[in-house]
Parts: sequence; structure tokens; C-alpha cells
Amino acid sequence: MARIEGVDLPRNKRIDIALSYIYGIGRKYAADILVKAQVDGSIRTQDLSEVDIARIRDVIQREYRVEGELRKEVAMNIKRLIDLGTYRGSRHKRGLPARGQRTHTNARTRKGPRRVVAKKK
Repeated sequence: MARIEGVDLPRNKRIDIALSYIYGIGRKYAADILVKAQVDGSIRTQDLSEVDIARIRDVIQREYRVEGELRKEVAMNIKRLIDLGTYRGSRHKRGLPARGQRTHTNARTRKGPRRVVAKKK
């Protein structure tokens, strides 16, 4: 099983798809990484040689921020917005959409399940 950046890649998927299991790498970056590492994207993860895995790992470590480092950077960016007191920061703090979406209806993912307000008797 290939382990890159602390993530176990699925064995039976093509490597161009399997690389997208790493936080910070999508389909586009996965294709770019494979070109730089000179690895065919249609090979299954289980069929990769140790040399191929080492080349992929080297390209990722040299040129991309992924997993813990990227998560920490995103968290620090959000914390900076909150500390500055920006509108976006206040939306993050309250758990509401930060990019102008409507909240009268929808926005259930950010707001969580509906809370019932008790009626007066």
C-alpha cells in the first residue's frame, strides 16, 4: 500500500484518482504531479514500484503544501480574519456562510439542524 504524506492511498484505484485523497491535491494537481514525476496516470496504486512512489513523494514535498501544513495555514488565515474583526471573520465565528449566500432559507450545512422555537402558551 502506498503511503504518501501520512495518507494511505487506496490500492485498487488509478494513481491519478488516488492522489486526490490527499488534502490539498485535486485532479488537476494530481495530473501535474504525475507528469513531473514521469509516472503514467493510468497505473493502479498497487502496481506502482517503490521508485515511482519515491518520485511522486519527492515532487509533492518539494512543490506543494498538503495535509497538516495546508490545514494549519487555512486555520491561521481564518483566525487572522477573526482577530482583525472583519465581516468575513465574524461570519466564520458565528458559523454562517462567509461569501454572501442567502441565509433566510437554505444554508443548513453551515447553520446546522433547525432549532425549534417554543410557542407561547
